[in-house]
Amino acid sequence: MEGLLRLRLALVFSVVAHLSLLVRSSSLSSPELQIVNAERRIDLTSHIVRVYLTLKVENAGTSPASEILLAFPPTQVDRIALVKAAATVGKKKKKKSHLPLDVNPIALPVAPNGTKHFAISLSNPLGVGESETLEVFYVLTHSLEPFPVEISQSESQLVHYHDSAIILSPYLIKQQITVIKTPSTKVESFTKVELTDRAGTEIKYGPYDERPPYSFSPVIVHFENNNPFAVVEELVREVEISHWGSLQITEHYKLVNAGARHKGIFSRVEYQSRQSLSGVSSFKHLLARLPPRVHSAYYRDDIGNISSSHLRTDSRKSEMEIEPRYPLFGGWKATFVIGYGLPLQDFLFESPDGRRYLNFSFGCPLAETVVDKLTIKVVLPEGSQNPSAVVPFPVEQHLETSYSYLDVIGRTVVVLEKENVVPEHNSPFQVYYNFNPIFMLAEPLMLASAFFLFFVAYVAYLHIDLSIRK
Repeated sequence: MEGLLRLRLALVFSVVAHLSLLVRSSSLSSPELQIVNAERRIDLTSHIVRVYLTLKVENAGTSPASEILLAFPPTQVDRIALVKAAATVGKKKKKKSHLPLDVNPIALPVAPNGTKHFAISLSNPLGVGESETLEVFYVLTHSLEPFPVEISQSESQLVHYHDSAIILSPYLIKQQITVIKTPSTKVESFTKVELTDRAGTEIKYGPYDERPPYSFSPVIVHFENNNPFAVVEELVREVEISHWGSLQITEHYKLVNAGARHKGIFSRVEYQSRQSLSGVSSFKHLLARLPPRVHSAYYRDDIGNISSSHLRTDSRKSEMEIEPRYPLFGGWKATFVIGYGLPLQDFLFESPDGRRYLNFSFGCPLAETVVDKLTIKVVLPEGSQNPSAVVPFPVEQHLETSYSYLDVIGRTVVVLEKENVVPEHNSPFQVYYNFNPIFMLAEPLMLASAFFLFFVAYVAYLHIDLSIRK
């Protein structure tokens, strides 16, 4: 009897706990909100998937809402490189502006089928009966799967893209539409569901009305995409600051073509004679967009210097076209180093509180490239103190110490690390530090002391009689 009572009590506590989790989940997801209209555009013209989402959100509840939730299927969460959101301000098209909003991942106690969420923090709470239009932009990497996974030199590259015809959302969506844009009209197949239409390079799903929360309708698009799948497995950028007037940049690349793997033999003759048909998904050159006023640029690999590069520079920008020693087919890799110098006055400034700071660009200079792991090392001058970095998105930070010629106490190195980096991460970041100008005299004084000691030793040597006497 006592055991049965304990079992009933445990069952009651379990039900109460489950109901509390449901209540908490319901309150966090704000079920009283509803989306009046939603439009999603998925751009598949590159190997980087870019999604543009417009939401008109209405508060149909009894209390103000301070955040809006975005839902993603578990297959996309690890591939999300960036999520941005902005509120549309103004009613007329010409006078519309966008106010950036904070977006952060959030863990709900209960989420159906492993759905992951991001929370958009509103600048002002959304009052009862009010509505607001949000512009959401997010980027997915490694979401286009080659199919077939291996192709010969003369074949085109086909890929799969998986998504849902219905927008995954924790809210009721009254009306919605999804448009998928492909690079060309060469589409092998695509999932046809209710209200599916295709015109040119666009596939349209919808409009759909009154879809309940967490509705999902899986679709697959199989299409041709011969754009270079350039992926940098690891990039290490070293930014060395010298107060004597220069900024030296050294970038170490491990590059791979992440497209369909190449099978069979490679024919150089066929590749050069039929460039429009042979190896259409390979790439033999890359474009690096560098800061203006670049000088002393070089490009080399493990063998030595590579002369097949072209640098174009002016007062506004610099472009460096680099060509590996061989074309990169699917699965092929290349390692190389790019280095260049920059004038210090363009990137080093002094803050009002007397601290010096470096203002430089985060990300990878190679155009339309995904970086699996990016490490930026900012080498500060010897004697720098209290370093701190300001980056507009989350990164891992730590400090190291490096030694160079004539260093005594070593140089502080600010290390920034981030995974899954895309071109949208190419935004400025700052590194602040304190520096006493007296440390600039350390190396000249050390050199002068060395020359003085050498001179004294040389004079002493001339006045010493080293002959052997009887």
